[in-house]
Amino acid sequence: MYGIVDCDNCYVSCERVFRPDLKNKPVVVLSNNDGCVVARSNEAKKMGIKAGTPYFQLQQLFPNEKIAVFSSNYELYGELTGRVVEIIRQEAPAYFRYSIDESFVYWNGFEGTNLKEWGENLHKRIRKSVGMPVSIGLAPTKTLAKMASHFAKKYPGYRHCCLIDTDEKRKKALKLFPINEVWGIGRRYAAKLEAIGVKTAFDFAQMPDSLVRATFNNIVIFRTWQELNGIDAVPNEEMAKKKSICTSRSFNGMVTDFDTLKTHVSNYAARCAEKLRAQDTVASIIGVFLHTNLFREDLPQYWNFQEKRLTVPTNSTIDICKAATEVLKSIYVKGYHYKKAGVIVMGIGPNSPMQLDLFDYNAEQFQKMKRLDAVIDRINKVNGTETIVLGSQQYTQKGGKGKAEVFANAIKHDFRSKNPTTRWSDIIELK
Repeated sequence: MYGIVDCDNCYVSCERVFRPDLKNKPVVVLSNNDGCVVARSNEAKKMGIKAGTPYFQLQQLFPNEKIAVFSSNYELYGELTGRVVEIIRQEAPAYFRYSIDESFVYWNGFEGTNLKEWGENLHKRIRKSVGMPVSIGLAPTKTLAKMASHFAKKYPGYRHCCLIDTDEKRKKALKLFPINEVWGIGRRYAAKLEAIGVKTAFDFAQMPDSLVRATFNNIVIFRTWQELNGIDAVPNEEMAKKKSICTSRSFNGMVTDFDTLKTHVSNYAARCAEKLRAQDTVASIIGVFLHTNLFREDLPQYWNFQEKRLTVPTNSTIDICKAATEVLKSIYVKGYHYKKAGVIVMGIGPNSPMQLDLFDYNAEQFQKMKRLDAVIDRINKVNGTETIVLGSQQYTQKGGKGKAEVFANAIKHDFRSKNPTTRWSDIIELK
């Protein structure tokens, strides 16, 4: 039996933990550099605010509405969702974190356990201890559990926990669920299914397995079909570890010089390396993309992406930053106004065993890099991100004394909330 614990409107809920005055009021959270809306409260959704709405359009579209606006504050979100996961770890027999706001739990046997009561009690504990609302879905497969969490979030009668434990409940849920909202069915495949008359998850589940294989020839789609029919088909290890990792961001303004682009790309590469180490994997392909502002029709446009295949897979910050810089050099063209860049690491595999280069293998250097990354990760975890960074990750102030400013300060966040649980300077004062 599987369950998924999903934080409701995660970023908004995190902001409301220390702002109870925002309860029942429209709240939105913006993307990096305060670009567009990435999270909305239920009240904001009812107003008609769409995900992806540019911030500058909010005043134009809703001139007479009072909307609470926040910049993304991942330090706060990571801290609060980490507390949620800790409670899940204490309450569930087994679990793994799927994303910042979702965790899967599972039981090998659940005889004697009232799962519905367990889910409702878990919601109560998380709400009381952390202040975060969650929705819990329980079912025989992960895909059905995701579906159940949707019903738990949408219908108050479930008391934040929906259990699909019979074939009758499964079929009823499938008939109510649109095919384009099924976990594992992307837009392209949803459109293809709808074109042949498949409108709901039930329609898809009723298709013969031979027809599903012949029509799509895709293992992910076939596994989704199996899961909807109550067959546990998605391996836990495939979900827990990402097959590719991308870190990208729009710039605060536009960038023309190579040195500034190199600093941005180095920071993105460092984030990718940290994520690889966090899931104990290595990457063999480092890709970099770069493009100008598509909305500035008065400026010349440019887009490019290239990748480099490494002889030896790695998760070393130094090695990945070096490779990303080399790729950037090959795609950078002087004279353009760049708006966004990103780093993608691919060819991800386990950290051990690993095929090394017979002709360029230095065991001492290899172990030295591993120890160095481990120490840096530990220091940054204890003292805060970017406590220690590479020289290539630092932004130098122009026209000043050459003082370097950390990566976070290069991002526009005019509406960022405080971090009362992680910074002494932001601690709550009682008057």
